[in-house]
Amino acid sequence: MADASKANPQNAERLGYIGLGLMGTPMTRRLLKNGHQVNVWNRSEGKLAPLVDAGAKRAGTPRDLLANSDIAFMCVTDAAAVAEVIFGPEGLAAAPGAGKLVVDFSSIHPDAARHLAKRLKEANGAGWIDAPVSGGTKGAEEGTLAIMAGGEADDIERVRPYMLAMARRFTHMGPTGAGQTTKLCNQVIVGCAMAVLAEATRLAVNAGIDANRLPEALAGGFADSIPLQLFVPRMVQSIHSPPLGHIATMLKDLDTVADVAQATSTPVPMASLAGQLFRLAKAARGAEADALEIYKLSAAKA
Repeated sequence: MADASKANPQNAERLGYIGLGLMGTPMTRRLLKNGHQVNVWNRSEGKLAPLVDAGAKRAGTPRDLLANSDIAFMCVTDAAAVAEVIFGPEGLAAAPGAGKLVVDFSSIHPDAARHLAKRLKEANGAGWIDAPVSGGTKGAEEGTLAIMAGGEADDIERVRPYMLAMARRFTHMGPTGAGQTTKLCNQVIVGCAMAVLAEATRLAVNAGIDANRLPEALAGGFADSIPLQLFVPRMVQSIHSPPLGHIATMLKDLDTVADVAQATSTPVPMASLAGQLFRLAKAARGAEADALEIYKLSAAKA
């Protein structure tokens, strides 16, 4: 491995990562491969061992993690989980935070991000960046994620080198909460794309053409897109492991879209319909099923 101190002059910053799930584990691996010191904590211990074997340092609690880190990254399921990690027993807020940053990759309500950031600043002085991601597990593994961020400009620049170890694109969208709002726009597009591509793929199958060839046939035309190329083969071939994302996660985000849309008097008829389709998919396939199993809603029953 190349000398990390030469490759990254800011390598002196100690990093932490909380939440070693579908996204957190590959993102942490990329930080380690880039020569960074990474402290790790996860609610379920079993996910820690492979990363510790790869060079990460195990933290006993979130408090311990922040005490031994300058920048703490976090990717958990929802706002309740974020609040628990920060303000629960032995949470991040219990550690000295002056001069330190918490970067939340979780997708939560923009209002929740602003509220949690304010509470944390008052509790221990730590700064906050809301930085939800797009690109799925494939993007996390390959370091091609798109990360959209809200926070102070100086804090954004401080974390940029580490973000670009995990992502291809890192964009400052505005103050705290702006990253979460941008992610909601992303989820409007992705959620609707999944629903529309499921519909087009089912039409192809039912009409008797080879749906596997849709990405090839439509490449370069107005219908071409990364979702077309990635989602359709997985739908047709029932490739759902590992999942690109869970049905429950997409539904949570689309429900948040509906809430923000109501608060801002924004009509979102397509996103609302997609949300209802994912609600049906949750009932039919289960909350932890791959979001692309929305395609199976339209399958003919035997």
